[in-house]
Amino acid sequence: MNKKRKEEAAARATQLRREIEEHNYRYHVLDDPVISDSEFDALMRELVELERQYPELQSEDSPTRRVGGAPLPGFATLTHKLPMLGLDNAFQAEELHDFDHRVRKLTGLSAVDYFCELKVDGLAVSLQYEEGIFLRGSTRGDGFTGEDITHNLRTIKQVPLRLYEPVTLEVRGEVYMNRADFEAMNKLRRENGEALFANPRNAAAGSLRQLDPRVTASRPLRIFLYGLGEHNLPLYTHADLLDFLERLRLPVNNHRALCRSIDEAWDFCRSWQDRRGELPYEIDGIVIKVNELALQERLGNTARSPRWAIAFKYPPEEKRTRVIDIRVNVGRTGAITPVAVLEPVFLSGSTVQRASLHNEDILAEKEIMIGDTVIIRKAGEIIPEVVRVLKEKRTGDEREFQMPERCPSCGAAVHRLPGEAARRCLNPSCPAQLVERIVHFASRRAMDIEGLGPAVAELLWREGLARNLADLYYLNAAQLAPLERLAEKSASNLVAAIEKSKGNPLHRLLFGFGIRFVGEKAARLLAEHFLTLDRLRRAGLEELTAISEIGPKIAGAVYEFFQAPETAGLLERLERAGVNFSEPVVEEGAAAERTLEGKAFVFSGALERFTRDEAAALVRERGGKVASSVSRKTDYLVAGSEPGSKLTRAREMGVEVIDEESFVKLLQL
Repeated sequence: MNKKRKEEAAARATQLRREIEEHNYRYHVLDDPVISDSEFDALMRELVELERQYPELQSEDSPTRRVGGAPLPGFATLTHKLPMLGLDNAFQAEELHDFDHRVRKLTGLSAVDYFCELKVDGLAVSLQYEEGIFLRGSTRGDGFTGEDITHNLRTIKQVPLRLYEPVTLEVRGEVYMNRADFEAMNKLRRENGEALFANPRNAAAGSLRQLDPRVTASRPLRIFLYGLGEHNLPLYTHADLLDFLERLRLPVNNHRALCRSIDEAWDFCRSWQDRRGELPYEIDGIVIKVNELALQERLGNTARSPRWAIAFKYPPEEKRTRVIDIRVNVGRTGAITPVAVLEPVFLSGSTVQRASLHNEDILAEKEIMIGDTVIIRKAGEIIPEVVRVLKEKRTGDEREFQMPERCPSCGAAVHRLPGEAARRCLNPSCPAQLVERIVHFASRRAMDIEGLGPAVAELLWREGLARNLADLYYLNAAQLAPLERLAEKSASNLVAAIEKSKGNPLHRLLFGFGIRFVGEKAARLLAEHFLTLDRLRRAGLEELTAISEIGPKIAGAVYEFFQAPETAGLLERLERAGVNFSEPVVEEGAAAERTLEGKAFVFSGALERFTRDEAAALVRERGGKVASSVSRKTDYLVAGSEPGSKLTRAREMGVEVIDEESFVKLLQL
């Protein structure tokens, strides 16, 4: 009897899995459900109960595996049998024609068919199926090795745990988040007092890299599949490949087209440029691929990208909104910056409500008034800016904005110094400046004090606990724990982070001081030249300007900072607190490791193994230099994923372009 029951349970479990996956496919892929949510839930509950009664019926392809298991201690790695390479970018029609010319020249053909797909702005992943069962999945990583995120990928409803046919293959795609889902999730996080995600792409990437799959399961992730890794399937074109993926019931983007020439491909790119706002998700361009798979194989790859594909990237998205008000911010150097307060508008992946107007000259040049209808975009896809005013939309109710004559923070008179565009508050005790200085001092590139952001900095100033930078090093957990926003653990963590920052090298401290015109590079040059703060503070203008790349403006600002009466007291208290005032010296025995001596590097695009700062530090440790722009003096451009215009300039100037793998080899890690 028991045997018969088990057989019946096994048959019913198999039937339930098929039904549930069918309904998942219809709901999440086809957007065409045929049963209600309650009916679907009833099927799922029945399967859960069967698997509870008969644990031996549990399987890798069961829909019950989507809910997420216990948190993982860390991510293992998976190696891609076929590298997941990035794509070269095109920004103009001419660059697409250059790509077509190269393809036809390498293949010897007079005409080539191309296949166009939307470039969804998400995170690239790889899914591996064996005999139709989803077994493992990973991130793109460095293109050769990715993080094993199998448990998190299982939670995405669009990912079938069993394919419609029992094939073994590796399929590749993009995990993303719809705009509406992103906004709803951020709204809930705001209500719960949690940190907000910057945009849908960051939200998707962060959700996939959770060590607790239950967190991933709670996020509204989706996926489109667009390609295969290593395979021996009888496919002849990329169009066949996508049709095959659809036949397996994998989610494939419907907005795609076979184009008989590069001109048709260009028409496809243009047609979606203005229509991309109609889509429920973000795209940043179009991917154009040689359609014939045999031709793809003949064309092969460079070290970092396939020769048979290119991404046409759209220019920054522009949106229309209205200027509700114009206010001013006071920065750490006293600069008074006008800021446009906007009617909220969703732009390039996030909701924008403010845009910097930089200074009163730009405000006057663009003739921006309160109440104006304006066009905005994100400069560098990051910082919102007003492009132009739509003067034809004016009603006569608009109002001019006048820059304040007094600082809105401290009430001191503001001044516009000769040769400067910004008005400034020159009061060294201005509260707004002090708070901004603390935030800058604690920032990652300066003293890297985790947990000391704008809200905490303002709280410390308001409570009288941090009226200058040195005060931070005399705080204790007993003072901090009773404060709003800080509990006992947060207070202890902040004190520990402040203590840890004492050991930072001199160049970080110099950058953290926020001396005018002294950025990271100048701070490092000064630290490496003088080695100790005592020597630097005693240097005269002549000695400062003699340093290569330290001009009169930087030298003057540094000299004035160390001559200021308040600086002496600040330094004395920092030294008494035990803050490091010296720069590490490269040992003689380490000279052999300076393998990049005299070599100049420029970075473009995102690296997988390092942040930009970490990569630059590794170059400098080995004697090399890092610049922000390509010039004739550049030896290497290191191209990460989605490099920008620096790549084009490097090629034009004959600068050697290397990928991240080659960069790691140069570092000899």
